[in-house]
Amino acid sequence: MTPDEFRALGHELIEWVATYRERLATLPVRSPVRPGDVRARLPASPPEAGGGLAGIVDALATVVEPGVTHWNHPRFFAYFPSNTDLSSVLADLVGAGLGVQGMSWETSPAATEVEEVMMDWLRQLLGLSAAWTGVIHDTASTATLCALLCARERATGLGQERGGLQDGAPPLVVYASAQAHSSVTKAALLAGFGRDHLRWIDVDGERALRPDHLAAAIAADRAAGRRPCAVVATVGTTATTAIDPVAAIAAIAGRERLWLHVDAALAGTAMILPECRPLWAGVEDADSLVLNPHKWMGTGFDLSAYYVRDVQHLIQVMGTNPSYLRTAHDGEVSNFRDWHIQLGRRFRALKLWFLLLDAGAEGLRARLRRDLANARWLADQVDAAPGWERTDPVRLQTVCLRHVPPGLDAAAVDAHNQALAARVNESGAAYLTPSRVDGVQILRVSIGALGTERTDVAALWDLLQAEAAR
Repeated sequence: MTPDEFRALGHELIEWVATYRERLATLPVRSPVRPGDVRARLPASPPEAGGGLAGIVDALATVVEPGVTHWNHPRFFAYFPSNTDLSSVLADLVGAGLGVQGMSWETSPAATEVEEVMMDWLRQLLGLSAAWTGVIHDTASTATLCALLCARERATGLGQERGGLQDGAPPLVVYASAQAHSSVTKAALLAGFGRDHLRWIDVDGERALRPDHLAAAIAADRAAGRRPCAVVATVGTTATTAIDPVAAIAAIAGRERLWLHVDAALAGTAMILPECRPLWAGVEDADSLVLNPHKWMGTGFDLSAYYVRDVQHLIQVMGTNPSYLRTAHDGEVSNFRDWHIQLGRRFRALKLWFLLLDAGAEGLRARLRRDLANARWLADQVDAAPGWERTDPVRLQTVCLRHVPPGLDAAAVDAHNQALAARVNESGAAYLTPSRVDGVQILRVSIGALGTERTDVAALWDLLQAEAAR
């Protein structure tokens, strides 16, 4: 493709994306296709001749769009917000156009230094002290794995340089809330701790980790000759946005010399609001922290912000320095290949830069406050409606609820709510997530898409009531 051909088709594709966003609210939120439908619209064999991009816009409309669940739809209330602001779309275009490989400073100084500044801008927005240094990862799952690898190596005195976990020492143990994300399990397994050395700590009535149970579990493991190593505190669990008591956990971790990692994948974005920061009080005593600007904030997937207090330890654990990667500037610059698992790096910091320039801190705060207010409004409607109940406090932008018709036993109520979610989702008018928490079937309404206004939340509430009445 020549630059002239790129220019012409690029204009056409930009127009297609802009028009798609303009008509997004008219589309069914969840894709209605059946398994195999998209595949059937594609040829079984690759083209022999090139030049087929001339019809790509029509192919997007007929092949791709019907098979897309629209995460930026104003009535997308499932899973978590995963916003891609149009400023971030443009940043992705620029990043792809530059084709940067940012594994070290020398391979693209701008990629490294823009990222350093953007991560410091974000640190300031979050109200974190200058003790924290950040780097962009792909997802929170990878960042949590990195954190547990750092925890393992601190506990073993860089044992990876000797026999690793096969040197015969007593096993290391990781602790987390029973409501922690599945990525904690995956990270602990991949880091070599083993499922037998994962401790799921009981939660209280608000589904937050109980510090007294954590302390007891640590004491029991020490008495049995095991080595407590790390604890993961969750600020905003996936199911209900429960908040672990970070300050109390940090006090235990400090006393017991455990690594404390804070998983604030969704909720971390809320900390750009000063009024939300008490939710993670004690975070300054953690060793590592992750949040996902590619969720609620709007940078577009993938951009996960990982912060640490001891950068040199991170580099010791994650760094390699083969001769073919060394440069004359290594002693005076950051080489981000040594700050995480992957070697190659895209210019993801552009997305954060473009978003912050476009929206500004004030614009981001206004949107988040809108979402929080909409969640509180929905909670008030649920509380006032006969036959409906909230199952959890509304801490941020997620409302957990269910419909409880009179005369039904627990199993029938669960089945009723499962069917209610299915009817809402199949209607195409809205999309929410059914979930089971402590054996109870609930409906999760996660508010936070870029275009979601009060009218969209009210429309969902009307739909829920109408479907429940059936």
